[in-house]
Amino acid sequence: MTGPDTTTRDHVARLGTRPVGRLLWSNTAQATVAVATYGIYALTNALFVSRGVGATAFAAVNIVAPVLLVLGAVSTTVGTGGASLVSRSLGAGDTRQAARATGNTFVVYWTAALLIGGLGAVALDPLLSVLGATGETHEYAHDYGLIILAGSITATGFSSLVRAEGRLRYATMLWVVPILVQITLDPVLIFGFGLGVRGAALGTVGGQAVSLGMSLWFFFGRRDRPYRITAADLRPHGPTLRQLVSVGAPSFLGRFGATLVVALANNLLMDSGGATALSAYAICVRIGTLVLMPQLGISQGMQPLIGYNAGRGLDKRVDRTRTLALRASVVYGTAACLLLLLFAGPPAGVFTDDPEVRGQAVQALRILALSYPLAGVATLVSAYFQALGRARPSYVISIGSLIAVQVPLLLAFSAFGSLWLWISFPVAEAVAAGAALGILRHLS
Repeated sequence: MTGPDTTTRDHVARLGTRPVGRLLWSNTAQATVAVATYGIYALTNALFVSRGVGATAFAAVNIVAPVLLVLGAVSTTVGTGGASLVSRSLGAGDTRQAARATGNTFVVYWTAALLIGGLGAVALDPLLSVLGATGETHEYAHDYGLIILAGSITATGFSSLVRAEGRLRYATMLWVVPILVQITLDPVLIFGFGLGVRGAALGTVGGQAVSLGMSLWFFFGRRDRPYRITAADLRPHGPTLRQLVSVGAPSFLGRFGATLVVALANNLLMDSGGATALSAYAICVRIGTLVLMPQLGISQGMQPLIGYNAGRGLDKRVDRTRTLALRASVVYGTAACLLLLLFAGPPAGVFTDDPEVRGQAVQALRILALSYPLAGVATLVSAYFQALGRARPSYVISIGSLIAVQVPLLLAFSAFGSLWLWISFPVAEAVAAGAALGILRHLS
């Protein structure tokens, strides 16, 4: 195996040499562009379905969201675990281990995606019933979910592995290009071919397939990279698999927790507020997805810096990166909160002409916005420990936030009606953030 060229070595080494603030800003900007582009797609996809098929279909697509979250959770699990191992390996100069980590990441994800797709398709109808789908909503959700599950193997482009070696621009393109494809396909398939929710699902899978193709070309076709993946790297390797799963599992638990919260909230809202409350929540979820993307971008931009510098033993750069990332997340969340408190009406009105749904959505959005200043804290602290390869604190944060905070508060507050259910979200976020910062202070 030939070594990387000088340009590639310099490209990776700058993670440990350039000023931390400038690197974090650059990484965060690139990652935010990527995830914000996905947020824009989520909004346009919802808009196409809502305007082209109807409010019932829009609610149905939101009901299927937990299925997408499960696929995303698997992708995040192996991606986070693999990226942590790749970053630390490159920092330590071990390109062999970096290649093995990437190859094993591929195998784990594709195996899991095939299992989820197959089992999910078989059990789709009872699963949708559990998620709160009934009547016409169930029919739409079935059509949409079946296609999404069939395309599950395409549901990740492994962008976290690309970011791990400092290739931020290409990692961004792995999001931007496929999403432009999806935004183009959606109206054509929904309106032009009259495929309704099936068209929305096919557009999603089509864009994902483009991302997967770009990823395969990057890892197996490009030569200007710090390591090469061989057939041996695609064979399961016990120690590598254990690291991938142990470091990445907190991300799965976090995403699974989000899936559980959405499913639970859907059922509680259907009981307390009916279809109107359910539609209002769907609108808030879509808007929140876009608004909070920069916080996710900060977390993703931080991880390769933490991993690489930890691998090289540059502890001061690690601490500086963590501090700046936390500050940026809180400042951004506060700004987003203030803007939505003042201007919740226009974004909510984009998705519906129903005055009752719009009124509930505006009220809920203003309450949910109170959670935004601290919304990224627990996730970022968990990502920090994962980047260091320290899985146990991430487990505590992920499991604790779900079992001890989010679900109990959601159940307790919802007993007093829809308004209190909305209030439970910012309360839970504040408690989870405080606990995560306490863990960080104790272990740092």
